[in-house]
Amino acid sequence: MFTLTRLESFSQEIKKSRFLAAAGPVADEAAAREFVAARSEPAANHNCWAWRIGQNYRFSDDGEPSGTAGKPILQALDGQSLDNVAVVVTRWFGGVLLGTGGLVRAYGGTAAACLRAAEKTALVATTDARVSCDFADLALVKARLTASPGTSIQAENFNATGAELTVRLPEADSVAIARLIADLTSGRATIRFAG
Repeated sequence: MFTLTRLESFSQEIKKSRFLAAAGPVADEAAAREFVAARSEPAANHNCWAWRIGQNYRFSDDGEPSGTAGKPILQALDGQSLDNVAVVVTRWFGGVLLGTGGLVRAYGGTAAACLRAAEKTALVATTDARVSCDFADLALVKARLTASPGTSIQAENFNATGAELTVRLPEADSVAIARLIADLTSGRATIRFAG
């Protein structure tokens, strides 16, 4: 699965109607709703949209015939294996009716073209953990954690003897990283996984 790294847009004219697609990464349902609200044009005839976040998805035809806009936009997302992405396709009606097949092709095609042009990054499943270590081991532990690809230190809390680091690790590497930290500190550092 992939997500977008930044906002992308694409515009085209089909039989005198103007279509504008805007796509961007979203972290959760609230962010997706904000994205749709921010990218919808009040002066346009239709602002059709779709978003997917894991197993959750929503779409809207915004007044177009049922199944001719939102669902093709969602299929464009799924067809390119995208997750945590929202897309809004805005239409300014040009006076020529496209028919249901034409609408499906116009909305789905505009969304797909926008998504194809977008810069993508692989989604990596992560897990959170807490690493407790003494001051003597802290610099080495932090250096090894930050050197591990996909690992980040989210917070650092100090106590009388050392620190507790809140870290985000790639799920696939979490056991190996935990073993590395334990070996590095001869078992003095402890790791507790969230959940």
